[in-house]
Amino acid sequence: PREEIAYVTCTYRETCIDQPDFLATIDLDPRSPCYGQVIHRLPMPNLKDELHASGFSSACACSDGATKRTKLILPCLISSRIYVVDVSSECRAPKICKMIEPVDVFWTCDKGYLNVPRSLPNGDVLIANLGDPAGNAKGGFIVLDGKTFELKGNWENECQVPPGGYDFWIQPCQNVLVSSAGVIPKLSGRRFCPEDFNKGIYARRLNVWNLSCRTVTQCFDMGEDSLPLSVKFLHHPNAAEGYVGCALSGIVYRIFKYNWAVEEVIRIPPKEVSGWIMCKMPAFTADIVISSDDKYLYLSNWLHGDIRQYDICDTCRPRLVGQVFVGGSILRGGPVTVCRDEELKCQPEPLVVKCRRVYGGPSQMQLSLDGKRLYVTNSFYSTWDKQLYPDVVREGSVMLQIDVDTEKGGLTVNKNFLVDFGEEPHGPCLAHSIHFPSGDSTT
Repeated sequence: PREEIAYVTCTYRETCIDQPDFLATIDLDPRSPCYGQVIHRLPMPNLKDELHASGFSSACACSDGATKRTKLILPCLISSRIYVVDVSSECRAPKICKMIEPVDVFWTCDKGYLNVPRSLPNGDVLIANLGDPAGNAKGGFIVLDGKTFELKGNWENECQVPPGGYDFWIQPCQNVLVSSAGVIPKLSGRRFCPEDFNKGIYARRLNVWNLSCRTVTQCFDMGEDSLPLSVKFLHHPNAAEGYVGCALSGIVYRIFKYNWAVEEVIRIPPKEVSGWIMCKMPAFTADIVISSDDKYLYLSNWLHGDIRQYDICDTCRPRLVGQVFVGGSILRGGPVTVCRDEELKCQPEPLVVKCRRVYGGPSQMQLSLDGKRLYVTNSFYSTWDKQLYPDVVREGSVMLQIDVDTEKGGLTVNKNFLVDFGEEPHGPCLAHSIHFPSGDSTT
């Protein structure tokens, strides 16, 4: 069925507004009088959590075939708190049904800075973490019971804790879990700093795990300061390949089963610029999404400002078939001048939707099950938003809809859809993760 509502995580951290983060429910039904509006807000009971990633507690991968999504898991990137939200009793007005305090996560797991949650084949919930309670680099996963949502402890064998974590994907039929490395929380939490390059702050490691043994079987070095973030596999249950987006190198790698190996398949060149914090602005792959039919890959380039669509029918040779700019740092008339560009002949024009100027660059994406509508928000991480896109913090995030040509390829901004998070009752906020209760392309 077509998606009718979406859940979007929103934070007030770094906005100078002393309000709790909240989960926004968005009306996506074009027949509704509230289409494109926030119809419900679920405030968290604490301040400065930084709601970031989210995920459902039950997914198609569960061994009993369960696909009903009744609980939404909201781990907090900064506070390390975990909220469990009931989205089944009243899907348009969800409620918090359980909260796990940071002290329990710290004492039970010695973990912190929680990010992506996904369901395990047995129904339990796995949550990736970036560091330890002090913000030092420490990867791995914590586990919630899939029925009671009690904290069960760490998932990985203790001797297998990697030096960092961020995102991951599970492929049960291949008995594999692949995880990316992320950043060192206590250092990257200050700001995006060019002086941090070559110091190990921006990670370079990709881990391949044996799912049943919970051990790392292979580790790939993706290159200095490559910062592998988003990990997505093809949706076919037996698929033994996927893609990894490296934020700072602008490279997307294909990972495939040949005793597991990686190969570069997409490279977005940096742009030589003036008026920015570096003389070269790298491509910043914030997110990748694969369509449910495994035909297209979508990539959000947070710094340059474009969303790209690649045909991956030949998985070894992705072919660019669609591109649209929805903001970014290189727009015409802004403070940044592009001196040399291997791809564009001129700087893109600013985007205006429903009389609203769109600031910032595309960050998190979500694709409808039929592949025809791609939704995108423009907050990556509040501290970096404040530094690199202060207009987003001042004016608030937006959520856009990109119309997709699923036959030949092609992307177009839908000028009739805009969720303006700058008009929130308590002031502008930053929006990040998107999920549909009816199912989406990343769950």
